[in-house]
Amino acid sequence: MWNWNNNLSLEMNINKNLVDNFRKYAKISGTLFIILGAVGIIFPTFMSFTTLAFVAYLMLFAGISAGWLTWISNKNDWAGWLKSFVLIVVSLFMIFYPMQGIAALGLLFAIYFFTDAFAGFGLAFSLKPQKIWWMWLVNAVTSLILGFIFLIGWPFSSLFMVGLLVGISLLFDGVALLSGGMFLDTAEKENKTEDANKTEKDDKTEKDNKNETEA
Repeated sequence: MWNWNNNLSLEMNINKNLVDNFRKYAKISGTLFIILGAVGIIFPTFMSFTTLAFVAYLMLFAGISAGWLTWISNKNDWAGWLKSFVLIVVSLFMIFYPMQGIAALGLLFAIYFFTDAFAGFGLAFSLKPQKIWWMWLVNAVTSLILGFIFLIGWPFSSLFMVGLLVGISLLFDGVALLSGGMFLDTAEKENKTEDANKTEKDDKTEKDNKNETEA
């Protein structure tokens, strides 16, 4: 059971289940993100097409699912049919016209970088003054800078920049996640050590009091 940990902030102690889950998966996710980020940096064009394929087929699946749900729930729901139609058309456009799709995807990822930056700022200041808060701050600032850099060369540089910037962002996210997981492991060990020392001290005090009473 997760006891109160003096090495963590008040907010992190309150959200104990969230902290436990984050600590459990942060290092695995961080390592995977670092590998993917390195691949994106070394092979940016490959990462661009991989990202395009992932997003396109994800949108296609979402469009088909939305159409099926509309069919079984309310066939007269024009909004549901419109949503399904738009998702399927956009996904097919990205699949059959990959260059234009990457350009469009580049604009979407510029928005992603800005969103990731604002989320990173919020997480960084919520962790302050913990030791790793600056890692998330660096991650947020990097995402913000990448968003602006991407917009400068859009759309002609999208083929190269999408993969490169996604790789850089994944790399920094991975480093931040890995550092966060290691920090929580260290905090948990320190907390257990403090609990053990406190228990040992209490046992010793109780034993001394018992000996004094017997004497």
